[in-house]
Amino acid sequence: MTRSFVHLHTHTEYSLLDGAVRCEEAARTAAAMGMPAVAMTDHGVMYGAVEFYECCVKAGVKPILGCEVYVDPEGHRSREKKGKNHHLLLLAENQEGYDNLIRLVSIANTEGFYYKPRIDHDLLSRYGKGLIASSACLAGEIPSLILEGRDEDACSRAAFYRDLFGDGNFFLEVMYNGIPEQATVNRKIVEIARRGNFPIVATNDVHYLTKDDYDWHEILLCVQTKNTIDAPNRMSFSTNDFYFRSPEEMDALFGNELPEALDNTLLIAERCSVSLPVGAREYRLPTFELPDGETLETKLEKDAKLGLEARFAGREIPQGYSERLAYELNVINSMGFAGYFLIVSGIIRDAKEHGIPIGPGRGSAAGSLVAYSLRITELDPIRYDLLFERFLNPERISMPDIDTDVSDRGRDELLRSIVRKYGKDRVSQIITFGRMKSKNAILDVGRALGIPLADVRKVSNCIPPTAESIGDSIAASKDLQEMRKADPQIARLLDSASHIEGLARHCSQHAAGVVITPVPLTDLVPIQRIRESEDQVVTQYSMEPVEKLGLVKMDFLGLKTLSVLEEALENIRENGKNCPSLEDIPLDDLKTYEMLQNGDTLGVFQLESDGMRRLLKKLRPDCFEDLVAVLALYRPGPLGSGMVDQYVERKHGKAKVEYLHPLLEPVLKETYGVVLYQEQVMQCAARMAGYSLGEADLLRRAMGKKKVEVMEQQRAKFVTGAVERGVDRKKAEEIFDIVQEFAGYGFNKSHSAAYALISYHTGYLKANYPSEFMAAYLSSQIGSKKEVMANYVREVRESGIPVLPPDINSSLSRFTAVDDVVRFGLGGVDKVGTTAVEAIIETRRNGGPFRSFWDFISRVDLRVVNRAVAENLVRAGAFESLHDNRQSLLDALPDFVSMAQRCAEDENQCSLFGGDQDDSASPEPDLPETEDCSFYERLAMEKQVMGLYISGHPFEQVASRIARFATCRIGEVGRWSGKKTAPCIGGIVIGLREKFTRNGDPMGILELEDDSNKIEAVCFPKVWPGIKASIHEGDVCLVRGSPDDRGTGTIIVRDVALLDEKEQNTAPMTKITIDATLLGSVSMKQLYRVLRSHPGRSPIMMEFIRPEETVWLYQQDICVNPDPELRISLASLLSEGAFEIHV
Repeated sequence: MTRSFVHLHTHTEYSLLDGAVRCEEAARTAAAMGMPAVAMTDHGVMYGAVEFYECCVKAGVKPILGCEVYVDPEGHRSREKKGKNHHLLLLAENQEGYDNLIRLVSIANTEGFYYKPRIDHDLLSRYGKGLIASSACLAGEIPSLILEGRDEDACSRAAFYRDLFGDGNFFLEVMYNGIPEQATVNRKIVEIARRGNFPIVATNDVHYLTKDDYDWHEILLCVQTKNTIDAPNRMSFSTNDFYFRSPEEMDALFGNELPEALDNTLLIAERCSVSLPVGAREYRLPTFELPDGETLETKLEKDAKLGLEARFAGREIPQGYSERLAYELNVINSMGFAGYFLIVSGIIRDAKEHGIPIGPGRGSAAGSLVAYSLRITELDPIRYDLLFERFLNPERISMPDIDTDVSDRGRDELLRSIVRKYGKDRVSQIITFGRMKSKNAILDVGRALGIPLADVRKVSNCIPPTAESIGDSIAASKDLQEMRKADPQIARLLDSASHIEGLARHCSQHAAGVVITPVPLTDLVPIQRIRESEDQVVTQYSMEPVEKLGLVKMDFLGLKTLSVLEEALENIRENGKNCPSLEDIPLDDLKTYEMLQNGDTLGVFQLESDGMRRLLKKLRPDCFEDLVAVLALYRPGPLGSGMVDQYVERKHGKAKVEYLHPLLEPVLKETYGVVLYQEQVMQCAARMAGYSLGEADLLRRAMGKKKVEVMEQQRAKFVTGAVERGVDRKKAEEIFDIVQEFAGYGFNKSHSAAYALISYHTGYLKANYPSEFMAAYLSSQIGSKKEVMANYVREVRESGIPVLPPDINSSLSRFTAVDDVVRFGLGGVDKVGTTAVEAIIETRRNGGPFRSFWDFISRVDLRVVNRAVAENLVRAGAFESLHDNRQSLLDALPDFVSMAQRCAEDENQCSLFGGDQDDSASPEPDLPETEDCSFYERLAMEKQVMGLYISGHPFEQVASRIARFATCRIGEVGRWSGKKTAPCIGGIVIGLREKFTRNGDPMGILELEDDSNKIEAVCFPKVWPGIKASIHEGDVCLVRGSPDDRGTGTIIVRDVALLDEKEQNTAPMTKITIDATLLGSVSMKQLYRVLRSHPGRSPIMMEFIRPEETVWLYQQDICVNPDPELRISLASLLSEGAFEIHV
C-alpha cells in the first residue's frame, strides 16, 4: 500500500521567474493526488499566501503557509558580500507562527534587503515561536557544511536549530533530484539524524508542476537571468526532478529506506493549522479620534448636515436633499461604515487645507450626497441624477470604495500627511504584479531561445490586442498556424510562451492604492520596499487579497491634469488677471462649448484623441450633460454598436426620439431614449418592474456577468413586476432583452459625470485663459520625447497662440504665459539647472528687469550662472528682447564675463579695506559689430540647447514645394490605409547609415524629418545601391514606400528622389478640397467623369471635409490638366463654394 505524502517545499509563480506552479494548479493537483494538504514556500516572500489559501480551501485541501527564507550568518543588516546567505524552510504551525512569519519576512524585505531579503539567527530566536523549520535544499546551511566536509559543524548547527525552534520543531530535509551532491547530502543527513535523534522529512523542492514542464521552465530561468537557452554556464536545473511528484513516486523513492520521512510530512501537515479571515467582513478601520460624547455615527451625521448647509450657503435646503441625506446616513451607519467616511473626508480636508489639488470625484462615490456634503466629491448627485445605490448597495454589504484623484505633484505630500497622522508603521502602499501577457511572453521566450527579434516581432504582431490567450490567437490566425507548421523553432516559441503567459513576472507599486491599519502593518500583512533607497513600503499582498482580509484600502491616484489646472490658475494670477475659482465657474460658458464643438481640445482632459475630436464635432455638445454623455459614448462598445450615431442623430433632430416604453421616458429623456448609463439600467428596473434601487444594482451586476441561471431568475422577476404594472408580458420580455444588451455597453454615470467636470474645467480655462492654460499644459509635457513636444508646440501655435523662445526678463523655469503668448522656460535650456534659474529670477526680482546683456552678466552670480549657462541662453534666443544679434552676444561673452569678474573683485577689495566705492555708473562695454547668424544657424543653435526647433523649422523653407508631391506628412504615415498605393512623404535627411543583411548585401536606413515628425526609411538591397551615391545628410527628398506592417514605425522604401530632380521630371499633384456637406446628390462616379474629361500629367489628391472628420483619396490613375477649364467644369457639378483647387 502506497504511503501518503504531502508536499511541504513548493515554489509557486510568486518565486518570480523561478517557480512556475500556479496556486490553483498546486491545490487542484494535491487534491487529485489524494493529498490532505500542500504547502507554499516561496523564496523570501509571501506574495501569494492569500490566493494560495483560498485555492486550497476551494479544492478541499489544507493550506500550509510558509517561506524559504535567506539566513545571513553575518547578520541581516550586514552589507559584506563575503557573507553567504543560506536557505531555511519555515512553515507556520499556528496563528502565532503565521504572525511571526509575517514579521520575519517583513524585516527581511525592509531592514535586511541586500541583493536578497535576509534574516539572521537573532531574529529567528525572537520570532521563532509557532514555526516548524527544516534544513532546505543544497543551499541550506547544513547541506552547505556537509558539502564542505564539515560534518561535525553540520551536526552542531542542526542541534542549534533544534534548540532555537524547540524539540520536534526542526527537521532535516531529504530529497531526490539526481544531482550527485544531493546524494552525498542525503547520506550524511541520515547519519546526523540517527546520531543526534533528529526527525527527517522528505520534500521535492517543487518548481514546476509536471515532468513535461521542464523545458519551458528552463526558458523561464533564462528570462530571469537574461540569458539564452544555449548560453554556457547559464543558471539551470541540471535534472528534471523538481516537479510535483505523486505520493506513489515519493513512496518508490523513500518508502523502503526512509518511511518515516514520508510519514513526517503528514505529521507536520496535521500540526499546521492557520486560518485567514478571508471574506469574514471584519473590517479593520484605523482609529478615528472623537470628541467626548460622540460616536462615529453621530459625528458623521453632524458633519454631513453642516456640510450640506454650507453647500447651500444659507439658502433653504430642499426637502429632497434632506431626505436623501437621512437615507444615505442610515444606510452607511447600519453597515458600520461611518468611520470610513470620516477618515476619507479628514484626509481630503487636510489635503485641501495644505493646498494639494484634489479631483471632484472618481467612480461611483460621486453618487453619494454624504460624500458631496463632506466635500469628498464636488458634484451634486441629485442635480445630475446620480444614484447612491450604485456606490453603496444596502442589499449587498461590502466596503465602500472611494477613489480620489490628487495632483501628481501633490500625491507624495498627501501620503506624507497621512503618515504623519496615522503613523509610519500603519500606512503602506500596495504591491501589484506585472504578468506575462501574450505578446510579452512571446518576446521574452523569443529572446531566451535566441530567435532574431524581427522574426519574434512578426509572430507577436499576429496576436490581436483583444486576444484572451496565445492558444486562442493560434486558433483564430491562419498566419500563426502556417508559421508554426513551417518552422519548428516558431512552434517551440509559441508552445513555450503559451505555458508562460499569465505568470507573475515582476512586482511594482500600485499607482493609487494605500492601506491604513489600526495596528502596526506587520501585525496583519507582510511588507517590503520596492526600491531600497525609498522609505515608503508596500504590502506584499496585492489589492484584492488586502481587501479580502478586511483592511481599509483607499485609492489616491496622481492625476497630471490637476497639476495642469493648478499651474494654469497660478499663471493667471502671475499675469495680473482675476483668477476664477473652479468650484464657482458657470457650467454653461458659450466659449467653452464652441471650442469643444470645433474639436480644439489639445490639453482638455479625456478629449484630446483624434477619435474624440471627431465625436465632439459630430455631437456638438452644448451643455454639461452632453459632456457626461461624450465620455460614456467614446468606448468600444457604444462606438461599435451604433449607439453613438443613434444618440447624435436624435440629439440633432435627424431621427425621432423613441422610448422603450412610456414609463421609461423620465429615465431616458436625458439621453434621447438611448440606454447609456448603468444607472439608467437600474432606474428602468425600478420604474418598470418595481425593483428597489438596491435590487436593481444586483440586476445590473448580474447583467454584466451574464450568468445564465441568474439571468433567468432576474428575467422572471422583471417580467412579473412589469406585468403587475400594466405592461404587456411580451413587451416586458422584449424590453428586458434590450436593456440586458445595453447593460453590456452601459457606463458608470457617476464616474463619467465626475470626470466630465474635470474636462469642463480644463476646457473653460483653455477657452477663457488660453495662453495661461497652454503654458501649464506644455509644462506638464516636459520629459516627453522631443518630437512629441515639438508636435504639441506646433499644435498650440496652429491654435493661434504664439510659442516663443525663452526670454531672460519674463520666462520662469517652466513654460511661462506672458500676456497672450507662451514662452519656453529657462529650465528647458541645456545646462541651465534649477539653481541657475533660481539665481536669475532672484536677481531679476531684486534689481528689476535686465536692461542689456552686460547688465545681465554684471548682476548675476557668475559662480552659479557661469559662462556655459549664459552661452546656452544666448543660443536659445533668451536675449532677443535685449539684442537680436546672437552672434554678437556670443562673441562678446568671454570678454564680458572676464570684465564682470574683475569688477566683482575690485568691489570686494574696496569693501575689505574700507575704501570708497565709485557710485557713478560705469559705461557699458560695447557689443561687437558682427554679422548675425543665418536662419538655419539659429535653428541649429536652438536644437542643440533645447532639443527642438523654436523659432521655426528648417522644413518650413521647402514645405510648400514638398506639398506639391507628398501624399501625406510623416506624422500621418501611421494613418495611411491605402494597401495598393504606397504613400509618398517628403523631408530633410537628418541621418543615414549603411548596414548589411545576413547574406552580406548592403542596405541603407534614411532618417527623414519634416515639421510633423521623423521616420526611418529602410532601403533594402534592391533599392539601396541605386540611391546610395546621390543621397546625403541635409538633402531634401521624397520617399515613396509602404509602412512596415510589423508595427516598427518605419517605412519600406520603393524609390527615393531629390526634391530638385522631382520638380524637374514630374508633374506636381493637383489637390482638390471638397466640402462633403455640400455634395448633395453628386456621386463619386459623376465627379470622376468630370476629372477624366480634363486629361493631363498631374495626379489627383482629393480631400473630403466633414465636420467630424477629413478623408483623403489619392487617385494615381486619374491625371488631370489643372487649367481654368477644370474649375469651370467642377463648378457646373458642384457649387462654387464647395471646392478649392490647389496646384
